[in-house]
Amino acid sequence: MTSTALAATLFGPEDLRMVEHPLEKLSQGMVRIRFGAGGICGSDMHYFRHARTGDFVVKSPLVLGHEISGEVVEISGAAANLKVGDRVAVNPSRWCGHCVACREGRPNLCENIYFMGSASKTPHMQGGFANYFDAIPAQCVKIPDHVSYQAAALAEPLAVCLHAVARAGNIEGKRGIIFGAGPIGLLTMLAARRAGMTDITVADIAPAPLAFASRLGASHVENVSAGEEGLKAQAASRPYDVAFEVSGTAAGLASAIGIVRRGGVVVQIGNLPGGQIPTPSNAVMAKEIDLRGSFRFGFEFATAVELISNGSIDVLSLVTAERPLSTAPDALRLALDRSQSVKVVLTAN
Repeated sequence: MTSTALAATLFGPEDLRMVEHPLEKLSQGMVRIRFGAGGICGSDMHYFRHARTGDFVVKSPLVLGHEISGEVVEISGAAANLKVGDRVAVNPSRWCGHCVACREGRPNLCENIYFMGSASKTPHMQGGFANYFDAIPAQCVKIPDHVSYQAAALAEPLAVCLHAVARAGNIEGKRGIIFGAGPIGLLTMLAARRAGMTDITVADIAPAPLAFASRLGASHVENVSAGEEGLKAQAASRPYDVAFEVSGTAAGLASAIGIVRRGGVVVQIGNLPGGQIPTPSNAVMAKEIDLRGSFRFGFEFATAVELISNGSIDVLSLVTAERPLSTAPDALRLALDRSQSVKVVLTAN
C-alpha cells in the first residue's frame, strides 16, 4: 500500500495544484478508497475561480471533489456488507443522525454534516480528487460490475436533481421550465421527465448547452441572451407550472419568478458564488408563488445509484470529456469553457 496520495489541492483563486499528501494510518471505523473517477461540479468550478462558493470561503488548502467513485482497498473495523475489492459510488455526505434535521428525515440539512470537498466548516472537509481518500462505510454504495466508475461518480449530481424534483412536489403532467443548461439543469430535465413532467423548456444564454439540451430531449429550448420574448409568448399560450432555477444568477431567479404562473412553484437550485441573490419579492407575494430552496440531497443518493445501475437514466450522455486526475487543473479550465464542455470527468489514468 502506498504511503502518499496525489491530490488536487486548492490554495486560492485559480491556484489548484497537484500535491503529494502523506496517508495517515486508517482510522478505526473508516474505509480507504482508491480513486476510480470524479465529476467536476459547478461548485468545484466556483471554488477554482473564486476560492468560494456561495457563503463557503476557502481559508486553508482544500482538496476538491465530491462526485466520486472507486475501489475499497482497506477497511479498519466493522464495515457491514463491504469488503476489500468492492467497487463503490461514494456519497460525500456524512450525516450525524441525531440532530433535529436528521430526526425529521431531512439529513441534507444536518447541523453537523461532513461534506467532502467543502469549505463550509473550518477545518475544511477534504474532498476525493485524490489517488486515495477515506470515508465511512455508510457513505459507500456498491455498484455492479457493468457500471463504470465514471457513471457511478455521477450519482451525486443525479441525487441533487432527484431531490430538487422532489422539492417541486407532484409534477406529473405539468409544464416546467429550467433556467440553466449545465449538467445540473440537464439532469434536472431528465429527472423531471422521469417524474412525469411532460413539457419541459430549457433556457440559457449560450447556444452550445442549449443544443445539447435539445439532443437530450428538451421539449423546447430558448436562448435568452437577447431577451425573453420567446419565453413570454410560450407562457402566454400555456403558462409554466414549475420553474427550476439552476443558473445561480439574479437574472435567472427574476426570470423564473416572472414567467411561472400565478400560484406556481419555483425551486432554487443554483448557488451564486457571492452568496446573495436579489429576489423580486413583490412578485412572489402578488402571484402567491411557492419559492422553495433545494440543498444537496438526502436519501436520494441510493436511488440515483439504482437508476444508473438499471439504465433508467443515462448520466454518461452528459459527459463531453475525460481527463486523468493528474491533469485536474487543466481539466477544471476545460470544464469552465461552456463552448467546449458540458461535463468533464476525471479518471484514474
